Amino acid sequence: MIFNYIRVSTVMQNTERQLKDIPCDRVYEEKISGKDTNRPQLQAMLSNIREGDVINIHEMSRLARNTRDLLSLVEDITSKGATIVFHKENLTFKGGEKQDPYQKMMMTMLAAVAELERSILLERQREGIAIAKAKHLYKGGKNKLSKEQVYELNKLYNQKMPIARIAKHFKITRPTVYSYLEKAE
Repeated sequence: MIFNYIRVSTVMQNTERQLKDIPCDRVYEEKISGKDTNRPQLQAMLSNIREGDVINIHEMSRLARNTRDLLSLVEDITSKGATIVFHKENLTFKGGEKQDPYQKMMMTMLAAVAELERSILLERQREGIAIAKAKHLYKGGKNKLSKEQVYELNKLYNQKMPIARIAKHFKITRPTVYSYLEKAE
């Protein structure tokens, strides 16, 4: 079987650019953060992998956001006899074969650089927010919903609608839904 794993971080993001025109038997698609490996579609794919399967991934950061998780996932997949292909980086890791040490080194270095970039970006963001707060200029993110929508959101929540469905309905993230619910309490 050929699996395509596609992931973006938020429900607002689009997955269309990933693995465009790459044929497969099954697509596992998620709109969830890659900060860890607790992702339903990733876990479903991992449980379905068999010897000889091929897993296509647009780029390494779609599989994992840190080096440790990436190396662990690649090891897990190849130990089952499956092949994993990272298309953007042009790296292939075949199960059941001795891994090319240069490809493994390249994957480790690229993952470490991506992790470093992400850490620097978050650090700069925190510094900018701290400076803006000190100048009383930071007001947080803009409200995504009108007062009427917030009322409707609370009503749907009280009617026991799942958080994920509420988020999808308003085209916001689940954490944003929780934020509105906390403000209402």
